[in-house]
Amino acid sequence: MKNQAVELTTFKLNNFSIQEFILANKEIDEFLKRQKGFLSRSIFELKKGIVHDLLLWESTQDGTAAMHKLMTELSDSVVHDMIDQSTVSWNIAPIEHFVNLRDKD
Repeated sequence: MKNQAVELTTFKLNNFSIQEFILANKEIDEFLKRQKGFLSRSIFELKKGIVHDLLLWESTQDGTAAMHKLMTELSDSVVHDMIDQSTVSWNIAPIEHFVNLRDKD
């Protein structure tokens, strides 16, 4: 767990629903599953119209490398056109503290 990282990208969509966006992400999901260090992905809205794309990685290096690879290999994906690129905020950081149900005293 010590080196794991969280990646958070937030953005608005260009006149698409979050459901349409999620359906269009099948190609991206399959790409992510093949990337070194990928652990999980969750997409959600906290406020209507603002999408949060949350990924967990084995390390910040794995997540950063995958992001660069995705932008190159899947640059023609319809997903990019669904996003208002001027609203994108991408961040990745190592996880400093983590507790889960399996952690017992």
